[in-house]
Amino acid sequence: MKNNKIQPNILPGFMELLPKEQKIFNDMLRKITRVYEENGFKSMDTPVIEKTEILLAKTAGETEKQVYSFKKGSNNLTLRFDLTVPFARFVVQYFNELTFPFKRYQIGKVYRGERNQRGRYREFYQCDLDIIGNNKLSINNDALVISMVSKGFKAIRLKNYKFQISNRKILSSILEEIGVLEKNEAMILIDKYDKIGEEEFNKELEKLVGYEKSSIINKILNSKGSSDEIITKLKQLNLKSEKLNVGIEELEQVRKMLLILGVEENEYVINLKIIRGLDYYTGTVFETFLEGNESYGSICSGGRYDNLARNYTDNILPGVGTSIGLTRLFFVLKEIGFINNYEIENLVEYLIISIGNTLEYCVGIYKQLQNNGKKVELYLEDDKLKKKLNYANKLEIQKVILVGEEEVLKGKIKIKDMVSGNESIVDYDQI
Repeated sequence: MKNNKIQPNILPGFMELLPKEQKIFNDMLRKITRVYEENGFKSMDTPVIEKTEILLAKTAGETEKQVYSFKKGSNNLTLRFDLTVPFARFVVQYFNELTFPFKRYQIGKVYRGERNQRGRYREFYQCDLDIIGNNKLSINNDALVISMVSKGFKAIRLKNYKFQISNRKILSSILEEIGVLEKNEAMILIDKYDKIGEEEFNKELEKLVGYEKSSIINKILNSKGSSDEIITKLKQLNLKSEKLNVGIEELEQVRKMLLILGVEENEYVINLKIIRGLDYYTGTVFETFLEGNESYGSICSGGRYDNLARNYTDNILPGVGTSIGLTRLFFVLKEIGFINNYEIENLVEYLIISIGNTLEYCVGIYKQLQNNGKKVELYLEDDKLKKKLNYANKLEIQKVILVGEEEVLKGKIKIKDMVSGNESIVDYDQI
């Protein structure tokens, strides 16, 4: 007889997690968003599908090639490729109902038709944090969003990460000052530095701008030293560009504010090669790498975007944001073994097991514990006790309440500690 069953599978470039891993993923998410909410950021959401004219109003090039677009009736529609552009649309649409500066965070899936490769997904969760102002927005906010990510990483006990920070104004104005006519092409090439390697980069840069200009650019890009020393070297260039001086001042202020906000000096470094490929960034830019595991790429990035809403409004709405690629971060943490030792906040504190005809009594305990703010699960299957206890062990539930007919008669409950094996009897009233 022919087997007509369909083999269950998912498309390449998509991630699914088994319950144990999903529990860790959700715990990480919960701890990071708790940090955001405790610091005044408001939760929001936007549709997964937007009008193509909205999403692609400013973007072009590689981004346009990667989006998932389709037509429904007379509408050209696109799946969102990030959460920042829909956020800009949201702010303009509800401008009169928002309080500025508007601080928000959003978690949602985004879609990019990138070439499928290890650790790169076509559907993935982003966890975004943004601050947007009306007419003005202090440069101190650039440091604030970085400090929020720092606190989020510390909340999940992630260490050995490094923020690599720069300012697009600096490199852009230096290229202009030394007469690089192919400025955009040079910026795109610099953004690919780490992907293509030093040798290939030098060859391509020299071909693009010539040996003399290539040497100047390389000397600036490879500036070594502490953050203060790199800023001093930039000031010593003595170029007359006003934009360059603004960029240096902004970078210096971000660095000072990071220290005030409690971001340690070992958490960040100035790296002038950081450009950020997306074309809406205008000032501060940063990417975040795990030290010793840089080959996995950036796990968090962001920057200042002063003109993102220009296509939707004449209002000046400068903003700064950051995005943690949660799906990618989880993949990397799994690869390096971080997940194996992850300390999760156990969602269920007690499992209540009914033995014999005691279900109604168990439900009373269940309700009482929930009213007292406890996290409780009620086992309803008619299985042997060994299987019920094994269920608790597999889900790492540390306390089991065992209720037999004798406990009901005496108005008691039996609590078993699944770690030590110890049992105790308490009165029903004591719950």
